[in-house]
Amino acid sequence: MHKIWMIFDPRRILVANAIFLFTLAILIHFILLSTAKYNWIEGDSMAGASTAQHMEALPASRS
Repeated sequence: MHKIWMIFDPRRILVANAIFLFTLAILIHFILLSTAKYNWIEGDSMAGASTAQHMEALPASRS
């Protein structure tokens, strides 16, 4: 392992790794935001419509 770190600069590898992981995280988040199921920003409008449909299916309660 020591010989590998003699060939590669550890600071450069760690910076490259951090940049890669940050880019990967941003990419995954944008992919999730582009789907209807996992969009947490505009997801409330979809959940509200689904809740309204379930409420209509319930029988009316007697007072």
